[in-house]
Amino acid sequence: MLLRENIYDRLRSDILSCRLAPGDDIREQDLAERYAVSRQPVREALLRLEREHLVTVQPRQGYRVNPISLSDARDILRFRLALEPACVAEAIDHASDATLKGLDKFRRFSGNHEDFITYNRGFHFALAHASGNRRMAAALCDLIGQADRLVRVSIANLRGHDPKKLVAEHVALIEAMQRRDGRTAARIIKAHIGATEKRVLPALKRNAVIIEA
Repeated sequence: MLLRENIYDRLRSDILSCRLAPGDDIREQDLAERYAVSRQPVREALLRLEREHLVTVQPRQGYRVNPISLSDARDILRFRLALEPACVAEAIDHASDATLKGLDKFRRFSGNHEDFITYNRGFHFALAHASGNRRMAAALCDLIGQADRLVRVSIANLRGHDPKKLVAEHVALIEAMQRRDGRTAARIIKAHIGATEKRVLPALKRNAVIIEA
């Protein structure tokens, strides 16, 4: 069981980080060699990822990493717009002072673009888990991981984006949550996600691995 979960997690991570890029053709044997395992756990992982719409079976040819459609990108971001404010509200209502204080580690950032993606994911994962609702947190963390893929695909268009503004938005949200100011926190997180959609979707439209459907 541990081996199957490990291979699934590694393969999913490689897809969401675009180490296996949208549109790439992949084969069980190649992946088995890549991860130094037999083909069986690879096959099981691929079938799970097919159910998650991350890969498609190519009859007699193997599998293909699914391109990102604009409609799917919108769905991911708009589901996040519905879910993440709910997690923030739950955290404000129920999280301990210590949990909210723990968000202070995200007040500062230094590093390159790849470092920022890691920092940003960590911050939004922390918001999810601060809610104390395991089901909501799991769903939101999955959305955040898939949103990473959107950003990476559009990276040529985002490279010049200054992360200081995004960090400042994070700081404003942290402060509102620590004051337990639900109205301000809701406004900030909704604007933050809305700005992500406005920034990412036009970039995706210009990328060759994105499909319209």
